[in-house]
Amino acid sequence: MYRRWLWPGFALPGTVWLIVLFLVPFYAVVAVAFGSVDPILLQPVPVWNPLEWNVGWIVEVLERLAPNGEWFGVAVRTIVYVAIALGLSLLIGYPVAYYIARHAGRTKSLLLILLIAPLWINYLMRMLAWVNLLAPDGYVNRFLTYTHVLAEPRDWLGGRASTVILALVYGYIPFMILPLFAALDRIDRSHLEAARDLGASPFSTFLHVTLPLSKAGILGGAVLIALPMFGDYYTPNVVSGAPQTSMIGNQIDFYFHYGGQPTIGAATTVVLAAFLTVLMAYYVWTIHRASQEARTA
Repeated sequence: MYRRWLWPGFALPGTVWLIVLFLVPFYAVVAVAFGSVDPILLQPVPVWNPLEWNVGWIVEVLERLAPNGEWFGVAVRTIVYVAIALGLSLLIGYPVAYYIARHAGRTKSLLLILLIAPLWINYLMRMLAWVNLLAPDGYVNRFLTYTHVLAEPRDWLGGRASTVILALVYGYIPFMILPLFAALDRIDRSHLEAARDLGASPFSTFLHVTLPLSKAGILGGAVLIALPMFGDYYTPNVVSGAPQTSMIGNQIDFYFHYGGQPTIGAATTVVLAAFLTVLMAYYVWTIHRASQEARTA
């Protein structure tokens, strides 16, 4: 019989890792967000005691994000970009995951390796490859002008929303496909066979059996790519760099590195983290409810 401390002992290194490298740095950001600014040096002064926190910076950020605030357009743009990129990732990734899980056969392992292989390359390097492809004399413009789709080369890197959205899809879609594959691969084929025996068509079987049973994979993939997308700032910087395509992550990056107001950047980070916590709570609640329904079924 295992000792009571065995499994907690296995979890201890990971727990310490999260505390040291996540909770402590995040609390430092929170202390800056609820802190003050040195009136002479104009440097942030963190306040570590929650009883002495100043909510003024958070209120200022919320006012900027309000419908009449200067950041409202950036906030709406970020939500729209993430929503479209998430939808495209699902539309592209679901058929790929479905094929690998159901019809790949012996090539399943090879396809999974090819899917994971791009993740071995640094994200920034993959985005820089897009810059070369989308340049005025890049291969994309060459192909489109050669096939007469475009009469002349197009400036894809000149602040186009479509370029930013497609770059987000390209960068994060593997993290959508992998949870979808795991969910689809776990579906017992007897459920599909039972639906067929009851007279359901292939489309009806997919709609009423496969799709509901893969809901956990859809939500898991959506969380995995939506959370980092909301804080992404280097993708718009690399493939656009124009103010009209900046996202909320660009505002945080600006105030931390260029704007001279790290306190505003920290407060924006806290507000964004609170918003993402709501999304994460919905995901956890949905998974918990699905597991409870599966137990009672």
